[in-house]
Amino acid sequence: MTFREAARRVVEEGIAPSMSHQRVSQLSKKDGFPPVQAIGRAKVVDWSLLKPFLVAHAAAAAERDSRRRASETEDE
Repeated sequence: MTFREAARRVVEEGIAPSMSHQRVSQLSKKDGFPPVQAIGRAKVVDWSLLKPFLVAHAAAAAERDSRRRASETEDE
């Protein structure tokens, strides 16, 4: 899928509260990012490989900043 579609799915599936295709592009330069292919001007990646990477990234971001937590339950 394209980076734009991946960013949309991250939010839709509740992995992170927000994500842009630009951020996916930035993350693609990090170690551990799945292989990227270019189709025309679009860059594409396999979602089944990308999802675990993004879940781990979102979890690490949530540890650093409570605003990055996708959903928090209010038990109080």
